Amino acid sequence: MSLDLSPAAAPAPRATRIRHHATLEASLLLRNGEQLLLALVIPIGILVAGQLFGGRVGLDPRTFPASVLALALWSTSFTSLAITTAFERRHGVLERLVATPLTRGDLVTAKALAVAAIAAGQVAVLGVVAGALGWRPTPTVAQTLVLVAAVLLALTTFAALALAMAGRLRAEATLAAANLVYLLVAAGGGVLLPVAAYPAAAQPLLHALPFAALGQTLRTWAAGGTDPLPLATLAVWTAASLFLARKAFRWM
Repeated sequence: MSLDLSPAAAPAPRATRIRHHATLEASLLLRNGEQLLLALVIPIGILVAGQLFGGRVGLDPRTFPASVLALALWSTSFTSLAITTAFERRHGVLERLVATPLTRGDLVTAKALAVAAIAAGQVAVLGVVAGALGWRPTPTVAQTLVLVAAVLLALTTFAALALAMAGRLRAEATLAAANLVYLLVAAGGGVLLPVAAYPAAAQPLLHALPFAALGQTLRTWAAGGTDPLPLATLAVWTAASLFLARKAFRWM
C-alpha cells in the first residue's frame, strides 16, 4: 500500500467562493467612511430631524421614516456600489479577480449579496431608531409581501444602473456623477417626499421613475395600504436596467 502525497489543489465550492467574497465586499463597504456616511449617518440624521421637527413643515410622521428607508436603500444599492466598482475597475481589481476561480457570475452574485446584507442592516438600524422616536406602522402580511417584492426589484434596478455607470465612466467621473445623482434624487426624485408634493406637471414623470416607485411603496405600506402600480413600474425598470447593465458594463 502506497501513500499518495501528490498535490491535488482545487477551487473551493462555488457557494463557498461566493459567500466569502460577499462577506469581503460587505466589510470593505462598511470600512469606507464615505459609504458609511451615505448608508447610515445621513439617513439617521434626516430621520431624527424629520420626526422631531417635520410636523412644522407638514411631514407625516407615519410615512416619513419609510421615505428615509427608501433613501438609505437607494444610497447603498446605487451610489456606494457605483463608486466602489468604478475604483475597482480603475485599480485593476476586477481584472485580477476574474483570473481566479471566482468567475464573473460569482463576482456579480457576491456583490448583490453584499448589497442585500447591508440593506437589511440599514433597515434594522433605521427601524430601531424610528421605533424609538415613536414610529409604529401596522401593515398586514399581504402588504408586507408586496413591500418585500418591491424592495428586491428596486435593489436590483439600482444595482444594475450602478454597474452600468461604473462600467462606462472613469472612476473620478463615476464618483462625481453618482454623488450628484444621489443629491438630485434625494431632493426631487420622489424618495423623501410624496409625489403629490411636487408640481402637477412633474408628477407623471415622477410616477414613472424607480426611485419614486420605491418611496411610494414604502409610504403606502407604512400607512397601511397597497398600491400595485409602483410594483409594476419597478418590474419594468428591473428588466430594462439588467439589459442595460449587461450591455454597458466592462470589467477593465
